[in-house]
Amino acid sequence: MQLPPDFEHLLKTQIGNEEYEALALALQQEPVTSIRLNSRKPSAVFADTEPVAWCAEGRYLAERPPFTLDPLLHAGCYYVQEASSMFISHLLKHYSPSEGATCLDLCAAPGGKSTLLLNDLPSNATLIANEPMRQRAHILRENIIKWGSPNALVTSNFAADFQPLGSVFDLILCDAPCSGEGMFRKDPEAIREWSLRNVELCWQRQRQIVGDIWPTLRPGGLFIYSTCTFNHFEDEDNVAWIASELGADILPLCAPAEWGIVDGHFFPHRTRGEGFFVAILRKHGEAKHKPLDSKKLHKHLNFLLEGIEPGRTVDKKGTTEPSQSQAMSTATDHSPWPSVELSLDDALSYLRTEALHLPDTTPRGYVLLTYQQHPLGFCKNIGSRANNLYPTEWRIRKK
Repeated sequence: MQLPPDFEHLLKTQIGNEEYEALALALQQEPVTSIRLNSRKPSAVFADTEPVAWCAEGRYLAERPPFTLDPLLHAGCYYVQEASSMFISHLLKHYSPSEGATCLDLCAAPGGKSTLLLNDLPSNATLIANEPMRQRAHILRENIIKWGSPNALVTSNFAADFQPLGSVFDLILCDAPCSGEGMFRKDPEAIREWSLRNVELCWQRQRQIVGDIWPTLRPGGLFIYSTCTFNHFEDEDNVAWIASELGADILPLCAPAEWGIVDGHFFPHRTRGEGFFVAILRKHGEAKHKPLDSKKLHKHLNFLLEGIEPGRTVDKKGTTEPSQSQAMSTATDHSPWPSVELSLDDALSYLRTEALHLPDTTPRGYVLLTYQQHPLGFCKNIGSRANNLYPTEWRIRKK
């Protein structure tokens, strides 16, 4: 791996020659593989693996398995997530918003941090997971549905679109688009695209995004700012700007020294993970909570998901076809539907949206299909065969 000379100079100036050489060596190593378990969909998967110190549900894996061919991934039992970014779980243990909080994950796709928030926020909190890029927003929607939490909304808006809502959020997570230095060993394209000019464009864009969303954070509210990059322009300098120009206190990360975190930085030569930076701030002013105005939300935001989607009427008789959301949600009462437990091969066939053959004793009509007792979705048994109702846009293509 040949790192850009300007990157080398920038980081040597920032962290010193010795630290830089250790970082550069770490960037030549294979990336660490880690996953985060869904505490609301418990299973024995990865039970004997090494825990991530700062996240109770995080696990390190010795090697990267073919995740796509594991039905439990598609059932939402775990999420493949970079370990460093799981540190947000630790922050929420120390600075969790109050019961009934309204929270926003502003740049949420593909959904790793949103699903983490859904596990670690108070059970009656509401999370809006937002992604401005429409195609990425649909991937976010899929992952939120699979995770199964009933308290999640998915929107596709830019930061400025939220301003008409007023100061409504108790917590905002802004994982800002960045120059991606922390992705160098996972994505060679990130190295090719890196430049000092791109770093400059990124820190300017990040300030624009934060400035646009800041009015929607309530006085006393929490703001988590993160990037997957190393340089101080996009990291410390932006945090200092938020504190001084927008009005906030920078809160301590409360991380023990043995975790290897340096001023909010997760360097791969010091921590087991990829490059990551995080800071948490509290907005000046007295905390006041008020419920969301549903009319305002629907007037100004583009919704892709609002909690558990209801089934749809499919004929003149009023027959209701259940939704994929109903199958995946941990809040759904699945007892009205008969269920069939699938083998691994049959589960993979279902996830490929292939034809199904159910046991002869299976009742006709809508049937919930499970793998290791975890719902995957529905089919419609018509006797001679079963119509596969798994969303075609979610189907897996690996054999």
